[in-house]
This record gives sequence, structure tokens and C-alpha cells, in this order.
Amino acid sequence: MASILDEYEDSLYRSASVQQSRASVGIPHSGYVNARLEKETPIFNKQRIDFAPPEKINSLVVSSNQLCMSLGKDTLLRIDLGKPDEPNQVELGRKDEAKVYKMFLDHTGSHLLIALNTSECLYLNRSVQKVRALSRWKGHLIESVGWNKFLGSETNTGPILVGTAQGQIYEAEISVSEGSLFSTNPDQYFRQVYTLEEESGPTPVCCLEIERGIEGKFFIIATTQKRLFQFVGKVPEGTEQQGFSSIFAMHADHLPSFREFPASFGFSEIAFYTPKLRSNPRSFAWMMGNGVLYGTLDYSRPDSILSDERVWVYPSDIDITVNKPISIVLTQFHFLLLLPDRVKAVCTLNGQVVFQDLFLEKFGLLTRMIKDPTVQQIWIHTEKVVFRYHVQRESRDVWKMYMNMNKFDLAKEYCKDRPECLDIVLAKEAEHCFQNKRYLDSAKCYALTQNYFEEIALKFIEAKQEEALMEFLIKKLSNLKPSEKTQTTLLTTWLTELYLNWLGILEGDPSQRNLYLDTREKFRTFLSSPKNKDCLFNNRASIYELLASHGDTEHMVYFAVIMQDYERVVAHHCQHDEYDEALNVLSRHRDEKLFYKFSPVLIQHIPKKVVDAWISMGSRLDARNLIPALVNYSQSASTQQINEAIRYMEFCVYQLEETQQAIHNYLLSLYALCRPDSLLSYLEQAGTNPNRIHYDLKYALRLCAEHGHNHACVHIYKVMELYEEAVDLALQVDVDLAKSCADLPEDDEELRKKLWLKIARHVVQEEKDVKKAMACLSSCALLKIEDVLPFFPDFVTIDHFKEAICNSLEDYNKHIEELKREMEEATQSAKRIREDIQEMRNKYGSVEPQEKCAACDFPLLNRPFYLFLCGHMFHYDCLLQAVFPNLPAYKQAKLEDLQKKLAATSQPSKSHHRPKDADTISLGKGQQSREQIKADIDDIVAAECVYCGELMIRSIDKPFIDPQKYEEEMQSWL
Repeated sequence: MASILDEYEDSLYRSASVQQSRASVGIPHSGYVNARLEKETPIFNKQRIDFAPPEKINSLVVSSNQLCMSLGKDTLLRIDLGKPDEPNQVELGRKDEAKVYKMFLDHTGSHLLIALNTSECLYLNRSVQKVRALSRWKGHLIESVGWNKFLGSETNTGPILVGTAQGQIYEAEISVSEGSLFSTNPDQYFRQVYTLEEESGPTPVCCLEIERGIEGKFFIIATTQKRLFQFVGKVPEGTEQQGFSSIFAMHADHLPSFREFPASFGFSEIAFYTPKLRSNPRSFAWMMGNGVLYGTLDYSRPDSILSDERVWVYPSDIDITVNKPISIVLTQFHFLLLLPDRVKAVCTLNGQVVFQDLFLEKFGLLTRMIKDPTVQQIWIHTEKVVFRYHVQRESRDVWKMYMNMNKFDLAKEYCKDRPECLDIVLAKEAEHCFQNKRYLDSAKCYALTQNYFEEIALKFIEAKQEEALMEFLIKKLSNLKPSEKTQTTLLTTWLTELYLNWLGILEGDPSQRNLYLDTREKFRTFLSSPKNKDCLFNNRASIYELLASHGDTEHMVYFAVIMQDYERVVAHHCQHDEYDEALNVLSRHRDEKLFYKFSPVLIQHIPKKVVDAWISMGSRLDARNLIPALVNYSQSASTQQINEAIRYMEFCVYQLEETQQAIHNYLLSLYALCRPDSLLSYLEQAGTNPNRIHYDLKYALRLCAEHGHNHACVHIYKVMELYEEAVDLALQVDVDLAKSCADLPEDDEELRKKLWLKIARHVVQEEKDVKKAMACLSSCALLKIEDVLPFFPDFVTIDHFKEAICNSLEDYNKHIEELKREMEEATQSAKRIREDIQEMRNKYGSVEPQEKCAACDFPLLNRPFYLFLCGHMFHYDCLLQAVFPNLPAYKQAKLEDLQKKLAATSQPSKSHHRPKDADTISLGKGQQSREQIKADIDDIVAAECVYCGELMIRSIDKPFIDPQKYEEEMQSWL
């Protein structure tokens, strides 16, 4: 018994390895699919259990991995399939000839009912070793049990239904008391709730099933040899523990709904398929005399939950009188029939036999087939051998069946992880839709297949289905990878051409207006799609050509906007005289280069709006690049229109504070041309400092002169400091203006006098106004009457300027008196100076014998010395040594030269034969020269005390130690 599942586990491992290796062999999602399928293992993989029973097997049940089998007469073997090496053997303890008739195991694998052929029933719980007799059940041959999957537990079955061979349905409950000191009967109660009958009277209850639907509704299915009954009803809330009596009571006076078939082979069996643990069954299969009734379960129906019913009629090789079916098992897509010598598997989708397994005679006749609903394993046994079927990838070929049934959605659902099969389904669906003239659906499916692109495209072209062709191309385009640039370009260009053709056809048909608008929206969505943006941008020249060839200017503009080709958009608007739209595009996207390019055109038609747009751009625009547009505009426009140009230039100058000379020069030219009143205020606001003026002075002077703006010219002359020209021109305009110009050269009195003389001459000779001339004398203090008199003609009488002459003479007299007073003060000062000099000559100082030199601290009288008024005394050589380093270079050179000359005069004459008179004369000359040299040396060396004079003040920031000798001095201290 230790190796009962070893071979099976090894088989499972090998099967999983093969599946994993096969799953790793995938196909790419692009390219053409090779739809040839590999040979696969069977769906129902049979394995013989390595188990040799000591006695013949009477019955076998399995649930929740708990297997129980009856061996011989009195032995019961229990195996936990999770621990197959630990089997448990229980003796029934019967001394009579009773044999096991049937066994029933609940969904938890905890409660085992053993029906004996003596109309008795035994009970065995998984947690105990002793078999208990159910006394209340005695006298009834048990045919079926309906377990309670909602209230049952490991120690209590909850209310269950029991069917007997006499057609009675009983309700019972079994409970195991844990830790009880006294043995009590496990059966809590056993009461009859219903009796099933056929035409001939009571008949065995072959099968029972209890299910709960929505809203607490219960469905009880009971089968006899020919009939399938359904009991539907609700158990009052809170009374579930009281059982199902209320449901059967509702059918006491009338039969419940049932299905009946004429043929019978003495029994029937029903099987259910539950997809998940603790969920409701989803489908059923009922084996009876005429065949197999199978279908789905719909719990939303009020009376009968059976739905989509179909009958599989037994084929000719099944004779119910000779080799009638024994058992039935239902899986997700198949039901398996157990015959005495074989197993047949029939697909519930198409009713075809897809699997047949023949057993050898040496194994004996097949006895029973049962499925463990928790692990979906199928068990078959004879009296000698046990087999187990493992269901492997049951849905592997389901897609093909659904596809052949034209249920393509289900087919795709079951092959979504198998691209080679999915491609076949999609191709079949596409072909089906095409044949049924559902061209758009066909196009969508074809786009997902790996069929030849050219064949599909030609197929739609031949059918003249352009809309479907477009749908196919759109879907195909969306499935392309970013690296497939050539295919993307081809599809994008082709789709553009198709859209344009389709729009051209619809636009000419007023009845298709809505379709036209819808198609146009799709086309625009296609053009603006982010996925197509790069491709469209790289091939925009071709797209433009297509749009132009169709004359679709509307979408040309739309496409240009998407491509951010605003230059083309603006140019289009300008060509169609849509200047406002063009300016809106410029203002919205604020591209400086486009403003520079299209401003010359726009300003000719909407100058005010253009200037407003320029101003809104602010400093982002370089006004110098807009000057050509303004120049062309101002040359062809009126004065009123030129005002817009002036407005923008003023914005640049006053708001943006532009300093570019070209901008200021152009504004100056506009002022000179149209606004002379603003010209002078602009010039005055610019100031008079040439270094801070941003316009060209010479250009401004020439411009103002050409237009005769003399007042402005005078201002420019003043800025250029050409005062004579300013006065000359100002005299032609206004004498007061000339006067203001004449006072400007404040530092040059000669020039001021000259300018005022020009004004006076003009007043006298041109205006012949003596009073104004006299006013000039009072305005400028530099002018005298004698300067103006030569300008007057000879016939002018003195009366006109008598007062001026008198004032002039009085001024002269005052000046003479001041000079006299200054001369007297100078004479007194000279006298005092002479007296001070005489006093200084007689001034002396006394030196004591013990006095020392302030520099060397040696006796002073040992060598020539200097005595200063401050009281400091220095040897001649000490003072020279202290003063010399601080003298300027030229004084140092002069001092050295004087010392050399002094040394030369002190040397004796080398000639001994000179005449006496000559020597005396030479000596006299040498002595005089020597005294002068010593005086010059004293002027340099003894000009001031070295400690109290300016020399000491100038040396205050000099270091005590010469930086060049600092290192040497520092080393001497170490």
C-alpha cells in the first residue's frame, strides 16, 4: 500500500514538464503564424493504481481526497490521498451474510454511509474507528443520499435527504458527539417527506441533489428510472435546521415538474459539474434509458433550473439490453460513460465521441466510476483493479468546436493564451462576417490575423467596400510596432488618400451630411492621433501633396496646425485675404520669426491690430526686424496710418526702454515727417549728454535741417557743443533762444563773449534795436559798451546809450580805486617781509659742549653739524644719511652731482709755476663757487628738520624694516 500513488505522481510530474516545455515554445505576435499544432497528450490520462486488493472490491467512493472502499465481506479500507502511505482498515463486525450494497461519502469526506443488502445502514465518521448502526434507518434499502453542502460539518451532516428502493424520500440528520461518556445513537431523526412514483407505481429514488439558488430559494433534484423531478421552494428564514419538509409539503397535492423518457434499463444516474469548490453546479448530465440528457443550470428561473437541454442518443454500439451504461461523470466540456468494458467521452458542445478507452479482459468487468468533485479526478474500479483518470487541459480543443459552431467569442476566450489558435479563430470569424456582408466586423477581425495583407486588401477592394478597407487599415496600423516605420508610412498615406476620396464623395451629397461630418471627425482624429504624429510629421510633404491634389484646403490648414507648421497656416490665410485669422494664429502661437515674415503683409491691411499684437508680444520681438515692414508701410500710407508706426516705436522707446540707435533714428524720422510738435519734446527728453543719447546726432541734424525744423537743429547743435552754429541758427528763429545758447559755454569766457557779440551785432545791425542791444549788455557781464559801439552806425546819437557809457565809466573808476588799494597793501606787505628777513639774519642759537647728535648720539662739536629752529641737532654726515633715501630721484642725482663738484673744488692745484695773480684770481673764483655749492647742498639737505618736517610725515606708512632685508633681519634674531 505504500506505493499506491508513486507512479501517479511521477506521471503527473512528467506531464507537467512536457506542458511547460511546450508552453515555452511560443510564437511572436508579429509575422505569420504557423498554425500546425503539436501532438499533445490525451485529455483523459489513465493510470492504473499500483494496488493489489486482498479481496474483491465491492464498492468505492471518494471525496475531498478521502477514498473509501469495501473489500470482501467485512473489511473497509480508508485512505487519505494526501497521505497514501497511512491507510486505515476498519472491520464492519458483521457475523451474518450481509453484504455492502452501496456506500455514500459526503462532500467533506467526513461522513460515510454504508447501505447493506439486508435493508440496514451503517455510519462511520472519519475521526472514529468504530462503525455505528443507524437504528432508525433499518428496514430501508438506501439507493441515494442528497448531502447538505450548506449546513454540513465534520461532526454533523445537517438535514439531508435519503432515497430508498421503494420510492420514499426521507429527511434525516446524523451527528457525532465528541467526548461523550455514553454511547448515543448518531441518527437524530429519520422522517419521510415524499414518495416518488411512475406510471407503474413507486419506483427507486436513483439520485438526489440539493442546491440553493438566489434569494434563498432551494432546488431539489430527484431521479427515478424514467423521470427527473424538481422541487423548488424557500425554507423560512431561521428554520434551515428544521429541514426541507416545507418544500415537499408544497407538492403534497400535485406532482412537481418533471422530465420523463420512455425507455429504461432499471436505473438512472445524474452527474453535475461544479467549476469551483463551494459553488453551485453549472451543468448536469442525466444517464437514462433513451440516452443522456445534458445541459446547463440556470438558478434565476422560477420553476426549473434545467436550461439548454439536449439529448445524446446512445449509438448503435451501445445496447441497453447487453452492455448498458453503468455510470456517468460530468466534466467541464465532456461527460464520460462507463460501459462494462470501456469508457466513452462525449463532448457536450457538439455531441461527438472524442475519446474511447477499452479495458483488457484480464482486469474484469468495470464496476463503478466516480469523480472527486474537489480535485476533479475520476476513479474507476473492477473487482480486482483501480484506475484513475487525470483530466489534462480539457479546454485545449474547445476553441475549435466553438469556432465550428460560429461562437467566435467563446472560441477566442478559450485560446487567448494560444496565439496560433487565436489566429485561426479570427480568420474564420473574419471570413464568416465577410460572407454574411458584415464587412466592418470582418475588417476588424482580419486586422488581428496574420493573413497576407495584400490578399485581404484586394478582397475588400474587389467587393468595393472602401469603408471596411479603411477600418482594416486603421486596425492594422494600430497593431504595428514603432520599429515598423515603412509599414506605418504606407498605411498612413493610404488611409489619408481613402479618407480624402470618401470625404469628396460625401461632400457632394447633401443627404449624406451627417455621415460626412462623422467621417470628417474621424479623419481629423486620425491626423491628430499621437501614435501617428511622428509618421505624419516625417512624411508631411506627401500628405500636403495629397491634400493639395484633392483641393481640400480646410484639412490642409488643420493638418498644418497639428504639425505646428504655422507658417503654412498664416500664408494660407493671407492668400485668401483672411488677415484677421492670420493675425490670430500669430498671436496664439507667438512665434517671433513668423511675425517678422508676415508683418509687412498684415500691416498693409490691419495696421492697428498688428501694432496691438506687436505690443502684446512685448520684448519678445526685436523692433529692428520690424522696421522694414514699417518703412514699406509708411511710404505707401497716409499720415493717419503712420501714427500706428509711431505708436509702436514710442512703445519700444518709452515702455521697453530700447537703446538701439536704429529704433530711435526711425522714430526721429517719423516725428520729423508727421509730428514736428513731438520732435522737440523727444529731443529734450533724450537729454544733452552725448554719451546717453541713443540717436545719431549727425543723422538727426541732417533730417531736421531737410525738413526745416530749425528749433530742433538748434537743440542738436547745443548737444554737439557747436555753440557758434547754434547761436547763428537761433538768431534766425528767436533772439532769446540765441541768448540761452550763448550762456552754455560756462568755462570759456572768450567764447561766451564772442557769442554775445554775435547776438549784439544781430540786434544792432539786423533789428536796429538799440534798447535790445543795451539789454544784451545787462544780460552778459563780459560785454562792455566799448565792445558794442563799433556795431552802431555813425548817425546814432549818444542819447540812446548815454546811460550805458556813464555806467561803464563808473565801473572803470571803481576798478582803478580797487587797484590803488591793492598796490598800497602790496607795498606794506613787502616792507614787513624785508623787516622779517633782516631779523632772521641776526637770529642765532647756542650749543653746549655736551650736546650730542640726535641721530648717532655722539658729541656734536666733533664734526660739522646743523642746528634747526626746533632744537634738533645733527652731524652733517648723519643728516645726509637720513635725508638721502627719502629724496626724490632727481634730487638724489642733483645732490650727488653737487658733492662731486664740492670735492673737486677742495683738491689743491697741481701746477707750481703759475703766476701769483692768476692763482689768486683762481682761488677767488674757486672759493666763491665752493660757497655756492655748499649753499645748494644745504638747501637740499637742511631744508627742514628730518624729525619735524614733511619728510617724517611722508614716511609714516613705510615699514621699520626694509621688506628686502626682512628675511635677513629675522634670521639675525634667531
